[in-house]
Amino acid sequence: MYTLYYMPGAASFVVHWLLIETGAAYDLKRIDGDAREHKRPEYLKLNPNGVVPLLLIDGEPVYEAAALALLLAERHPEAGFAPAEGTRARALYLQWMLHLANTLQPAFRAWFYPDEPAGEAHAAAVKERAQARIEAGWDRLEAQLAAHGPWLTGPKLTAADFHAGMLVRWSRNMPRPATQWPAIGELVARLRARPSFRVLNEREGLAEWT
Repeated sequence: MYTLYYMPGAASFVVHWLLIETGAAYDLKRIDGDAREHKRPEYLKLNPNGVVPLLLIDGEPVYEAAALALLLAERHPEAGFAPAEGTRARALYLQWMLHLANTLQPAFRAWFYPDEPAGEAHAAAVKERAQARIEAGWDRLEAQLAAHGPWLTGPKLTAADFHAGMLVRWSRNMPRPATQWPAIGELVARLRARPSFRVLNEREGLAEWT
């Protein structure tokens, strides 16, 4: 049994999406970011990073969005979201999952919270640099999809595509949204057409980009 602690549209989005896709039984615990519930002692005991997602697996806490996406794909092999070990697709799957988590996602953190790295006085420069990094990331994803698509690892949908879809959604209000890259736009159109995407937005109470 799973319990997901989430904020609507935040990094928990991909974990929630995969829970729906796998058909797993789960409970939801919404965290109020405005009330800073994620910084309260009782939450920090479960996730000392003070962010979402947090997933209780049979009552035991596990966190980090990419790790949870990988774990859910592994725990639910019937969904087919993780390529077989030892294959080229598996290598690409791990490469892109870590690229999304370690390169693109931190750049989004800088874009949304530009005062964090160097203070308010440098926020504009931080945001400009974050945008450049994000757009360079889209260039790399676009090249991969154009050459080896329709999904990030080739012909089969994996957890990496759901993670990419979440990050693309985050770019929707940027000066150049990721959907302006043609192959990325096609990837996201396929993801948004899945019934799970509608269910996800309904359960999180999201109306934008549905």
